[in-house]
Amino acid sequence: MSERSAPDPDHSTELEELARDLVRIPTENPPGDEGAAAEFVSDWFREAGIDATLLEEPDPNRPQVGARVGEGGPTVVLNGHLDVVPAGAPEAWTADPYAGVVEDGRLYGRGSADMKTGVALAMLVARDLAPEIRAGELSGSVVVHAAMGEETADPGTRTLLERGFDGDYGIVLEPTDFRVATSTKGLSVYRIAVEGVATHASQPDAGTNAIDETRPLLDAIDEYDAELREREGSLCGGAFATVTEIEAGTGSNLAVIPDRAELVLDRRVLPGEDPEEVDAEVEALLDRVRAERGVETTWTRIQTYASSSIPVDHPLATSLRDRSVAAVGPDGGVGEPWGIEAATDARNFVNDAEVPAVTWGPGDLDQAHTVDESIDLADAAIAREVLEDVVRSLIE
Repeated sequence: MSERSAPDPDHSTELEELARDLVRIPTENPPGDEGAAAEFVSDWFREAGIDATLLEEPDPNRPQVGARVGEGGPTVVLNGHLDVVPAGAPEAWTADPYAGVVEDGRLYGRGSADMKTGVALAMLVARDLAPEIRAGELSGSVVVHAAMGEETADPGTRTLLERGFDGDYGIVLEPTDFRVATSTKGLSVYRIAVEGVATHASQPDAGTNAIDETRPLLDAIDEYDAELREREGSLCGGAFATVTEIEAGTGSNLAVIPDRAELVLDRRVLPGEDPEEVDAEVEALLDRVRAERGVETTWTRIQTYASSSIPVDHPLATSLRDRSVAAVGPDGGVGEPWGIEAATDARNFVNDAEVPAVTWGPGDLDQAHTVDESIDLADAAIAREVLEDVVRSLIE
C-alpha cells in the first residue's frame, strides 16, 4: 500500500495505551468473560464525563456498555465487541497473549486486531467530539457500543440497538485494512448426527459403524460445496460448505463400534440468501444420501449469522471510502466497492434495526483468531483521524 500520512504523536500514544489496556483484560468467548472489560469501558467514559450504561442484558453475567454523547440528530453509532476467541495454548505465542506487548510499532495480543483497537477508536472519537457536540457546533450525536458475544452470535449488539443505543448510521470497527464493506457474508452452522448400530469391535459386521456411515455424507457435502462455488458470488465472494468438526466413539470403550457420529457443517451465506432456504438445501442433501445410501441422519441448525448489505454508493460508505483513500491511498482496494467475507454485527444494524451500516477499520482481517495476533499502531492512529473526520461530517 502507498505511504500513509503521519498521525499526531500524542494521539498515537494515547490510542496505544488504551488499546493495550483493553487487550490486557482477558475476555475469551467461550465462556464469555466480558465483565471486567465492560466495567473498564464504563468507568473510562464516566471519568471522561460521558454518560455510559452498563447493560446487564441479554445476560446479567456478561454486561456490555452503551454510551451516548449528545441528544440531537443525526446520530452515528460506533460499534465494537469486547469478546475475543480463546487464545489457546500460551506457549504457542511468542509472548503472553494478554500481555499487550508493543514491538516495532505493532500491538500484539489476543483481540489487538479483532477488535479491541476498534473499541478504543470508538471511545476516543466519541470523547474528542464531545466538546463540539455540547457547544452546539455539531448538531448530531455519537453512540458507542462495547458489545458482548459477537464471536458466538449472541444478541449483544442487537440488544444495545433495541435498548435505545441506535442511530442513523452504524460503523462496525472490525479490521478491514481501511476498505469499506457494504456487504457482509453470513453463516448457518449445522450439527448433523449419523446413526449406526453398536457392536463389539471383534465382530464389526454384527453392527453398523457410524463412522463408516459418514463417508457418503462427506462425499455429498464435497459435491454441495463444489456446486456452491459455481454459483454467482457477491462483493463478499462465494458461498462454501465445510465440515469443521467430527466426533464419534468418544466416551465409550475402545472396543465398541460407535452407534452415532456427529459432524458440524459450516455453510457460508451470501447477501440475498435466506437461512430457511439454506435449511432446505441441507435437508435435500441429507434426503438424497438417505435415499441413495440408506444413511440415517438428523440435523439441527445451531448457529446463525445473517448476511447484510446496503448500496455501495450510500453516503456513509462514500464518505468513509473517500476519506480513507485521501489518508492511505487507493492501493489495496481501499477506493473500490467491497464486501467482507466474515460475518459482522453490521447485520444487526441493517436487518434488525434498519440502520444503514458498514464494516470498516484498521488492521488486517487475516490477523483475527491467529497466534501472535497484532495490529499496526500507526495505521490505527490514521484510522482515528479518518473516523473522527467522517463522524464529524455526518453529524454537523
